[in-house]
Amino acid sequence: MSRDMSDVTPVQDDRPARHRVALVERATQWWARRHGHAPPAPEPDTGAPLDPTGSVLWRMRTTVRDEPGALASLCTALARRRVDILSLQTHPLAVGTVDEFLLRAPQELPAADLDRAAAEAGGTGTWIERADAHDLVDAPTRILGLATRTALDAAELPLALRQLLGRCTIRSLPASSAARDTAPDEGGFDATAMRLRTPDGGVITVERPYLPFTPTEFARARALVELDARLGPRVPRSQDVLTLPEGNEITVRRAQATDLAAAKAMHERCSQQTLSMRYHGPVGDADRYLNHLLSPRFGRTLAARTASGRIVALGHLLWDGDETEIALLVEDDWQRRGIGAELLRRLVALAAEADCASVYAVTQASNTGMVAAMRGLDLPLDYQIEEGTLVITARLDASPAASPAPYEQVERY
Repeated sequence: MSRDMSDVTPVQDDRPARHRVALVERATQWWARRHGHAPPAPEPDTGAPLDPTGSVLWRMRTTVRDEPGALASLCTALARRRVDILSLQTHPLAVGTVDEFLLRAPQELPAADLDRAAAEAGGTGTWIERADAHDLVDAPTRILGLATRTALDAAELPLALRQLLGRCTIRSLPASSAARDTAPDEGGFDATAMRLRTPDGGVITVERPYLPFTPTEFARARALVELDARLGPRVPRSQDVLTLPEGNEITVRRAQATDLAAAKAMHERCSQQTLSMRYHGPVGDADRYLNHLLSPRFGRTLAARTASGRIVALGHLLWDGDETEIALLVEDDWQRRGIGAELLRRLVALAAEADCASVYAVTQASNTGMVAAMRGLDLPLDYQIEEGTLVITARLDASPAASPAPYEQVERY
């Protein structure tokens, strides 16, 4: 999930300049309580109050020495540049402490000046990027919100990890593929990669080359995975009833592993050509993909059912590292009735809700139904074709995100 690096809407704030002095004083007192003596008193900021209408938000992370006065020196260096500290998180290390700030700075102050301020105070490994209004939510509230989303829907875990850790690539490996992974049962991490064990023996890997992980981040991520493991399989129970043009009613809802038998029965009713268009390989292997596709660990699946309960179509939204794949399978007798287009529209709405920048579909160049459904999204499309395989990518960031589908309004358990 890529962070938006564009300018953000300024947030109104009329706190006077003395707030910055008070913040530095409180930091000084905190260090005094922690270490038993106070660092040198910082110089007060006597500049004019920061005008929020001419300011921007920044996130800054830097490593400082774990000694009295280090944090106060950094706060003072920022105050001299009329930078307001809106929030602070500390990530203790074996040597030193990583301090993560949310800052409001004058619009004309470049990021390089923030970097110099950190260096003046002894900060190293400084990382800076634009923030937005979403970052104004304090860390405990944000983490509790992610835990709630994970508790309500197992498919939210990869998205929650991505929102917790920022721009990163997340991949889930099933137990069969993760058997040789050397990660311990409690997981592990290094500077750029994190490995988290799942209850079924699988592994979730998280990669973030641009910013080293901290023990605090690993502990938070592991807590989310442990919550997911304790709650077990779960999907929202909501559903939506649609009336097709000829008058038949179908029910659309989230699918899960318990739908495996009904999904296999649909495979048996599909023609060889339909299965080949969907799975791009030996038709006899189609059933073995279903365990993966119906698992919330790898994405979200929608099922269309008739009044008798028979599954006649499946739509998949699959988390593929830092990309998102979309796929459809509609039983032959139910094709060209608008079911595939309806599932596709809803899957795109789920992708937009999850802040995905784009989705892609892999199909055969002769699959005119899938091509027409993608065109019907009215989104910018990119086409790539090689040896009869067509990849269509729809850019979601070029259009306002669609509203969540009615059945996606989660019922509380």
